[in-house]
Amino acid sequence: MEKIVMDMDALFEGYLRRTEVLKASTNPLAQGVAFIEGEFLQLAQARIPLLDQGFLHSDLTYDVPAVWDGRYFRLDDHLDRLEQSCAKMRLRNPLGREMLRERLIELVARSGIRDAFVEVIVTRGLKFLREMPSDQAVNHIYLFAMPYVWVMPPDMQRTGGSAIVPRTVRRTPPGAMDPTVKNLQWGDFVRGLLEAGDRGATYPILSDGDGNLTEGSGFNVVLIKDGVLHTPKLGVLEGVTRRTVLEIAAAKGWKTVVDQVPVSAAYDCDELFFCTTAGGIMPVTRLDGQPVGGGQVGPVTREIWETYWELHYDPKLSFVINYE
Repeated sequence: MEKIVMDMDALFEGYLRRTEVLKASTNPLAQGVAFIEGEFLQLAQARIPLLDQGFLHSDLTYDVPAVWDGRYFRLDDHLDRLEQSCAKMRLRNPLGREMLRERLIELVARSGIRDAFVEVIVTRGLKFLREMPSDQAVNHIYLFAMPYVWVMPPDMQRTGGSAIVPRTVRRTPPGAMDPTVKNLQWGDFVRGLLEAGDRGATYPILSDGDGNLTEGSGFNVVLIKDGVLHTPKLGVLEGVTRRTVLEIAAAKGWKTVVDQVPVSAAYDCDELFFCTTAGGIMPVTRLDGQPVGGGQVGPVTREIWETYWELHYDPKLSFVINYE
């Protein structure tokens, strides 16, 4: 595979050029498009029924693939995870996998958005579980695409973000809510974000309450110590981006450990980063007000960052959207 992305400057400059083109577009769907009840419409005009159980009780699952430079990245891996989540929640994708895949491609193609945040949500529908068995519910599906979302803005990625380990909230335990099912029950994450803001930081890394790290508000956590990558195994979403990170490490011959990660390890690591579809590899250089490692984006993080974005052009993991 030809190397496409050389560094942060090259990646962000290309993104900014495409963003300016998008801003000048006369396409009414260029700032966001939704697919609801069989109809494509502007995202700003999209509405859902007030009585949808996804809204009333967060009785749903969802997934977020992304498009970069006109290419869908790991779309089938996201669809695999959506199927698994639906099965665990006893939900059924109303479109079926192949039609859903086609609609997700069409969604972006109609919008003309070349760097897109894409979301698919499957809900229980308009009937609460007490009203009928789950196998009789008419499940609903909602799709939308919008310009790419950065959990950590590009400028911050250059120098690294700031995080805390919250003192007032822990991650909801797996016995209460299965973290491998992507969900919108963000009560613990919201509390963590509020505490992070109160303590002069941006991001929370929630613990499990028993001295181990889990994940943050929409991202997995990776620590690097003596060249070894460590990422929590329990109480976390099995992220597609985390999977990509582990594959990158394996290809480079680096050791990885997917297991319990003590909170104390975060204060003793050489490098720390978050990873998610909405932002990629996100370096963290301050934790609880103190520098992580040398207080700069580390060499392993930077190499993973570059390789991750290069992979977006790998035909084994991505494909070109036909916008015509």
